[in-house]
Amino acid sequence: MHPIRFRPFAFATCFVLAVPAWAFAADLAAVAAQPASAAATSGFDGVVEALHTTVVAAQVPGAIVQLGAKVGDRVTAGQVLVRIDARAADQNAAASDAQVQAARASLDVASKDFERQKQLFQKNYISQAALERAESEFKSTQAQVTAQLAQSGAARTQSGFYVVRAPFAGVVAEVPVALGDMAMPGRPLLTLYDPTVLRVTASVPQTVASRMAAGQVPRVELPGQPASGQWVVPLRVQVLPTADPGTHTVRLRADLPAGQAGVAPGMFARLWLQVPVSGANAPNAPLSVPSTSIVRRTEMTGLYVLDPNNKPVLRQVRLGRFEGDKVEVLSGLAPGERVVADPQAAARTR
Repeated sequence: MHPIRFRPFAFATCFVLAVPAWAFAADLAAVAAQPASAAATSGFDGVVEALHTTVVAAQVPGAIVQLGAKVGDRVTAGQVLVRIDARAADQNAAASDAQVQAARASLDVASKDFERQKQLFQKNYISQAALERAESEFKSTQAQVTAQLAQSGAARTQSGFYVVRAPFAGVVAEVPVALGDMAMPGRPLLTLYDPTVLRVTASVPQTVASRMAAGQVPRVELPGQPASGQWVVPLRVQVLPTADPGTHTVRLRADLPAGQAGVAPGMFARLWLQVPVSGANAPNAPLSVPSTSIVRRTEMTGLYVLDPNNKPVLRQVRLGRFEGDKVEVLSGLAPGERVVADPQAAARTR
């Protein structure tokens, strides 16, 4: 048998492995959580609306014989959208025109007869009463012509109702009718909106609206848009003067700039407001940390926070708004706590 020999370096190796891994956490780069500002940023859910939208309805009854637009089509002002069967209306208009021609013929006869009666009266061939009767007949015929002209114009106007045109340039949002359907007065034929003038409307609590700074312009978030068009600065903000008695909220309207591609009425949006708080260290003041320190694991969002022993501890937090390379922490973190900027290095030292 060979004698057992002990190797000194084996003990040295064991000694190194016995050192706790978190003892080197002091080398981790950490930043202190500080209030983002003296104002809390709050988001309020809203919806995109069109400033110019209309429901085009029928004014006369009749069968729909032509649909000039479908959902999603862009139309110009005055473009024909719907045609309703106008054969009966056209015949009435033609009959009114014929009555106007007949009345004008009668007026021509009455005018010539009145001229002759005046000449005869000047020669004392007829009496004053005969002249007055001729004048009365002439004026009566003249009034009949005026009435027939008005009736003919009304018939022509009525026949124009059978052709429905776009009141302004826009996009067709809805067409609830089909060819052959019966149009009735007041029945909607289609919905049209102008995509160049949109706004976001949100309900804001009265307490928040009263603390808004004068002239403050909120930021509009469009979550469904690409990153380049997700954040928009509105052109104008309007707070409606009335409040909802049930929810005690007021409506806030933010006009969007023109040219928002892919944005349509009914889409979800969010308004972010800066609400002043009582001091930067107030409990509801959001904290700001580097966005690189965020850890995401399945459904958990957290940060590595250094405890009093400089040991990194993973803690779940709730995030707010991203601003450049910073992110707001709404809950789960106290002011002054040290957050590890490199979460991968913290995971290796745990």
